[in-house]
Amino acid sequence: MDLILRNARLNDNNYLVDIGICNGKFSEIKKNITKKGEEEIDLNGRFVSPPLVEIHVHMDAALTVGEPRYNLGGSLLEGIDIWAERKKTLTKEDVKARVRKALKWELANGVTRVRTHVDVCDPSLNALNAMVEIKKEFKNYIDVQIVAFPQEGIFSYPDGEELMRKAMEKGADVVGGIPHYEWTREDGVKDAIFAVSLGKELGKMVDLHIDETDDDHSRFVEVLAAETIKKNHQGKVTASHTTAMHSYNNAYAFKLLGWIKKAELNMVTNPLDNSVLQARFDTYPKRRGHTRVKEMDAMGINVSIADDSIMDPWYPLGLGDPLQAAFVFVHYGQMSGYNEMMRLIEMITTNPAKAFGAKDYGIKEGAPADLVVYDAPTAIDAIRLVARRYLVIKNGKTIAQTKPYETSVFLNGKEEAIDFIK
Repeated sequence: MDLILRNARLNDNNYLVDIGICNGKFSEIKKNITKKGEEEIDLNGRFVSPPLVEIHVHMDAALTVGEPRYNLGGSLLEGIDIWAERKKTLTKEDVKARVRKALKWELANGVTRVRTHVDVCDPSLNALNAMVEIKKEFKNYIDVQIVAFPQEGIFSYPDGEELMRKAMEKGADVVGGIPHYEWTREDGVKDAIFAVSLGKELGKMVDLHIDETDDDHSRFVEVLAAETIKKNHQGKVTASHTTAMHSYNNAYAFKLLGWIKKAELNMVTNPLDNSVLQARFDTYPKRRGHTRVKEMDAMGINVSIADDSIMDPWYPLGLGDPLQAAFVFVHYGQMSGYNEMMRLIEMITTNPAKAFGAKDYGIKEGAPADLVVYDAPTAIDAIRLVARRYLVIKNGKTIAQTKPYETSVFLNGKEEAIDFIK
C-alpha cells in the first residue's frame, strides 16, 4: 500500500478510520488497517472530506481590485462599469499571471475543481484564450470548466450571439447567460432561450447568472426552467445567484420551486458577494438578498455555495475558499443548526460536484484518492475556524500542505500554548 492515513474522521463520526491508498485510488477504508504502508501519516482525529468544488468564480477578474479604481459605492452596477474599463487593458499574460496565483490559492484551500465564468463580451476574447491555456497548464492539479459568460448581455452587446458561438468553438466548456442584465424583458427571455438552445445543440452544460437583483419582477428562472424541460436538458443547467427570489411573494416562489425541481436545475448561491451587493436600494429593514436555500434544499433541489469573487471590482476581499463562503452563510442564511451546518459541507463538496458533472467523486473504495484534511477535529470546527487545510491529496499524491500554527498567551509571567478546540 502506497499511503495510509491513520485516525481520520469522516462525516463527523464519533469513531476514527484508516484510509489506505494504492496506485492513486482508495484501496481500504476501515477502523483499523493492519497492513503497513510505504508511507503513513497520523491525522490525529482531523476531519477529512472530499475535495472542495468551486462551482462559481470569475478568475479572469481575480486580483483586479482597485484597477483602474475602487468601487466606492459597493454596488453591482458600479462593479460592472469598473470592470468594463479594466477589460480594455486585458492581455493574455495579464490574465494568466493573476489566474495562476488565484488557482494556487484555491488549490491550497482544497479545491480541485473550478468552474470559472469568463467574460466573452470582447471581440478579441483575450481572457478566454488565456483561460484555455491555463486550463491545460493546471490539468494535473485542478479540473477547470470555462463558462462563456456574456457580462454585458447576449442581445445588448454587438454581435453577442456570434461571440457566444465563437467562445464555445475556442474552448469554453459551458454556455453562460445573463438575462436580467439585457436591456429589455423580451431580450432577457431571448437570452435564456438562446443559452439553453445552444447548450442542447452542442451537448454542453449551461450556467446562467440569472435574476441577480432585488427586483421582484425579474422572473427569468421560470423561463430557464421551462426551456430546460422543453429541450430535455434536465440536470445539465445551473441557475446562479437568483437573489430576486428573496423578494417574490410566497405563492409565486412555491410555484417556481416546483418548476425548478422538475427541470432538475442546479442552484448556486454566492453569500460573499451578494451579502454586500444586494439591498443597496433598501433603507430599513434591509433584505438579506440571497436565494431560498433552505426551501430548495428541503425539496431535494441541488444547491451549492460558491465564492464568486476573489478581490475584484464587485468584492474587495476573498481568498478562493468555499469554506469561508459556507461560514458566512451560517449567519447570512441562518443555517446554524447542527444538521444545517453539516449540509453546508455538502454544499461545497458533493452538491457542486454534481453540478460540475464530476465522475468517481467521493471517499470510497475504488475511487480516485482525492481528499482534503482540515486542521480541525470535526466538520463543525472546520466551519467555525475556517480551518486551514492540513493536507490536500489528489490521485494519492500530496499537492498542498499547511503547517499548523501555534498560539501562546502570557499569564502571570508564564507562557501557555493554547488552541481553539473545545
